[in-house]
Amino acid sequence: MALIGACSAAALELQGPNWARWTFIGLALAVAACLGIAFMIGPLARRLAGETSPLTPVERRQMSVIERVEAVNAARNTLIQAATGLVVIGGVVFTVQGLRYTAESLKTSRQAQLTAEQGQITDRYTKAVEQLGSSKQDVCLGGIYALQRLAADSPRDRETIRNVLAAYVRGHDTCTPQDRKSKPPKQCTAKTFSALAEIPLTRPGADVLAALTIAPALAAGRSEGIPSSAGDGVTDFSQARFPRTYLRGAYLRSANLSDANLSDANLSDANLSDANLSGANLRGANLSDAYLRGADLVKVNLIGAYLRGADLNDAYLNSAYLSGANLRSANLQGVRGMTEKEIRTVATVDAKTRF
Repeated sequence: MALIGACSAAALELQGPNWARWTFIGLALAVAACLGIAFMIGPLARRLAGETSPLTPVERRQMSVIERVEAVNAARNTLIQAATGLVVIGGVVFTVQGLRYTAESLKTSRQAQLTAEQGQITDRYTKAVEQLGSSKQDVCLGGIYALQRLAADSPRDRETIRNVLAAYVRGHDTCTPQDRKSKPPKQCTAKTFSALAEIPLTRPGADVLAALTIAPALAAGRSEGIPSSAGDGVTDFSQARFPRTYLRGAYLRSANLSDANLSDANLSDANLSDANLSGANLRGANLSDAYLRGADLVKVNLIGAYLRGADLNDAYLNSAYLSGANLRSANLQGVRGMTEKEIRTVATVDAKTRF
């Protein structure tokens, strides 16, 4: 008992490392367990066997040595079984408490990890957006690709990132000067369409082209690291201006290009399915083999546009201007808003044009 008391006092008062305190606690428990076992198999077992006091000579003659030993052993077995049951119950309780503690620890750790991850995502987002404000194209391009990667890592920020990229495109289109001293390029100030057609095609900057491609891909779930089922919205490029611009093969599916200026632009092989092009200016644009299935072409200006081999299946052509448009080999099955007769009257078709 003195040893148990000494170890307990040392564990409580010791100012050293934790392992030393736990050593004293373990030693005290071990000594206490040994005393308990000795008490069970000794005095307690004899008491349960009927030896409440020292046996008298008469009692010794009534029971043989073997019978007395068997009685004590039976009592000991009973005590050991009871102790074992208590140990098992204690072990179960200890295990349950340990599992609860582990679950709480994991929950706390997970919460801390999520907090740290959100902090990292916020830092990455802030740095990427800061890069977009740089005057250097390569820095802006790096920021755009950083946002693309962030969109794959953080689904909750995907819509915000898409809107940021769309705003970047609208603010960096062909006709938006990047400083007050610059003048809009000639294709933005051409007075006539013939004058516009004489201007060489302009390629958008690598940063603008990247944002123009990545934002709709995020909306459609086609960006790297994003499942195809994660498409969650429309990219707003409304009123963007890209006249006489080279945009061949651009991915603009489901994009909002309403009232956009794409006159005489090269959009051949572009994917514009389900895009909103209502009121857009596509006069003289090259849309050969473009994919316009289900596109909204209400009041769109397609005068003189080149649509050879384009797919306009299920497109809306209400009040569309198709005068002089080349629709040879185009797919016009299921178009709405204009009849076959009306289209044939104003546009150029051939035997391969499908109605």
